[in-house]
Amino acid sequence: MKTILKSFSVFDVFTVLSLLLLIGCGTEKSELPQEKYYVTWSSYLGDPGRSHYSTLSQITKENVGQLKVAWTYEAPDWGQMQMNPIVVDSILYGVTAALRVVALNAETGKEIWQFGDSVKVWHSTSRGVSYWGSGQDKRILCTRGPHLFALNALNGEPISSFGDNGKIDLRSGMPDNAKDKFVISNTPGTIFKDLIVMPLRVSEGEGAAPGDVMAFNIITGKLQWVFHTIPYPGEEGFETWEDSTAYKSPIIGAANNWAGMAVDEEAEILYVPTGSAAPDFYGGVRLGSNLYANSLVALNANTGERLWHFQFTHHDIWDRDPPAPPNLLTVERDGKKIPAVAQVTKQGYVFVFNRLTGEPLFDIKETPVPPSGLDGEQAWPTQPIPIKPKPYARMSQDLMAEDISPFAKNRAELLDIFNTADKRQYAPPNITPNLLLPGYDGGAEWGGRLLTPMRAFYM
Repeated sequence: MKTILKSFSVFDVFTVLSLLLLIGCGTEKSELPQEKYYVTWSSYLGDPGRSHYSTLSQITKENVGQLKVAWTYEAPDWGQMQMNPIVVDSILYGVTAALRVVALNAETGKEIWQFGDSVKVWHSTSRGVSYWGSGQDKRILCTRGPHLFALNALNGEPISSFGDNGKIDLRSGMPDNAKDKFVISNTPGTIFKDLIVMPLRVSEGEGAAPGDVMAFNIITGKLQWVFHTIPYPGEEGFETWEDSTAYKSPIIGAANNWAGMAVDEEAEILYVPTGSAAPDFYGGVRLGSNLYANSLVALNANTGERLWHFQFTHHDIWDRDPPAPPNLLTVERDGKKIPAVAQVTKQGYVFVFNRLTGEPLFDIKETPVPPSGLDGEQAWPTQPIPIKPKPYARMSQDLMAEDISPFAKNRAELLDIFNTADKRQYAPPNITPNLLLPGYDGGAEWGGRLLTPMRAFYM
């Protein structure tokens, strides 16, 4: 079955795919940061602050039920299409299920250009593209495999002056021992001035590439700066890895940003949520709290210098990496407006900070959690839990036997597992059953979707 993109007749220069996230949003424009972005949809998830928000008002809660199909576009391939399209100067840019980049007339759906052949492998998904413009120079930045391409936004042709005839290898800024490892990017890069900072997807097993945060020059493709998420000797956080060679280890890696970033262009701060260190689920080879894995790291967007950070999971052995870009917002407290950054997590929590200083806006308690019973593993003794806001997902310790489906044919077996499983929060992997809620794929997921799957398992 081919993928089909639809547009609807009440048209406000962004698609209903994104609009459905916005209906019912009651935030006033005056309360939002970077107001200039809220009349467009030219960035992934709406704007550099990833607000999922627009002040465009032609489509409302009252008339959304009256929408009619205005046009459809049938992609030349098939599969799961994850992308959040953008619209710039009445052109809609998106990526098909097999990584073809397409530019469509946003009013008619007519194809203007298409770039790339079909790529259909297990990791071939893309959540969209990035746009950059300066005068008559307008570029679309997209990825295929380990390569970042710069395309002419008007005709789709690679820009020959960018890197090697229009493309660079994302591994070019990594150490030599990582340049033949699995590295791709399936989330749009974050644009700041003439830089693009790229999310990376790497392996989650032994031998993963390091999750370095890298900024490339949009004009030339040259590497501009690097932030090491596994610190090098002399860098802050180096002491949080008991293995002093972790930064160059042939076994340890990752701590990568895969879900995307947000940027405060006025403050010139980049907000980077980082993933778990590899190997995942077992940390006996990477003892320590493992900075800067599982953290929100605020960087000087010009230089990559760390300004502040907060680690959501110490020594992660549950794959509890932040699953979505943070959201920039404004919090009003005692009549004062505070620039804030909020990060959703797979644990079902929302952490909220002053985005300039890193100070939490609500108390966060380091809470004792169970120790590990696996040989060689040392689960961290505490984990941070925010007092507010309250969790948006159910927790395993809140479950009761009555929650197991009465229609399950093997309900007696499920009840036996339920009654014997460790349901404590942050119960570590073990040879006896644990019950995790949310499961590995939620609370939240990429783009900020909310999920609440449950997992019961043996290690």
